[in-house]
Amino acid sequence: MVPETLKWDPSGESLLLLDQRTLPSVVRYVTCCNYHQVAECIENLTVRGAPAIGIAAAYGLVLASSEGIDLVRKAAVRLASTRPTAVNLFWAITRMTNLAERIKETAGMKKMLLEEANAILNEDINSNISIGKNGQGLLPPSCRVLSHCNAGSLATGGYGTALGVIRAARESGKQLTVFLDETRPVFQGSRLSAWEMAMDGFDVTVICDSMAASLMKTRGLDAVIVGADRIARNGDFANKIGTYGLAVIAKEHGVPFYVAAPSSSIDSSVISGEDISIEERSSEEVRVLPGGIRIPDEIKVWNPAFDVTPALLVSAYITDRGVFRYPFFFDDH
Repeated sequence: MVPETLKWDPSGESLLLLDQRTLPSVVRYVTCCNYHQVAECIENLTVRGAPAIGIAAAYGLVLASSEGIDLVRKAAVRLASTRPTAVNLFWAITRMTNLAERIKETAGMKKMLLEEANAILNEDINSNISIGKNGQGLLPPSCRVLSHCNAGSLATGGYGTALGVIRAARESGKQLTVFLDETRPVFQGSRLSAWEMAMDGFDVTVICDSMAASLMKTRGLDAVIVGADRIARNGDFANKIGTYGLAVIAKEHGVPFYVAAPSSSIDSSVISGEDISIEERSSEEVRVLPGGIRIPDEIKVWNPAFDVTPALLVSAYITDRGVFRYPFFFDDH
């Protein structure tokens, strides 16, 4: 069974985050006793995945609330500065701070914010289950499917989005063979998705990112399913770097390309993918190669964490509110 991504300490004084930097070799939790530590864990990828970092930020505000509204405001600014692309982060912070502003009294604030953070966590799990049920019908009874990065239980409150569709398909009696891109440079596919799927007993094969086109051409696929960190009003979406290339080659090979994400990932304030802020991370993630070999420091490195895929390349969006196809606009959803 896949360990919980995060959990609130019953003592009420800390948040426990599954350390995804050490998986799959070491399973351990990092204890966060204040919002600064939660922010650092989001930045250094102890916790990652759009829904999960939003949930973590919500609990980070709970930790700040014992000292009143001023610290909640300060904590909200710090947590919002951690990662710019995933809209779930800002959605959760806004929801929590709006509640705090309505209360404004230290007495009782922590209890009410904790109840709200718990609600965000539970809603995310239920949303993922709905995504799975809505999406599994798109897959044939015997299915070969490819996913990228980690959009599973580890990236969410539980169950997963893209991997949740795969889970739901198996629960409905379908036979699945799962292929996973390694997802350079942090290997979320080979380290996290493969471990999570293998723990649940799936038939899993890891491939290098550059092998996807050959896989589609020589062995065939029935679907590509990925998650999303932010979906623009016109259906363009940002996801882990390499997603755009997958969408292009899926279209070339006639493979359906599906995006599974909760409705909280839809940002109607963003008109198109051109308006999505793309995080650039440390060159060290690319510079340090497997085995400890380094790319020389005098050689430049470009390390965008995400890319944007145009809506025209998406066969369907699978959300907790249903399945949507292009042309679609999310203002009414």
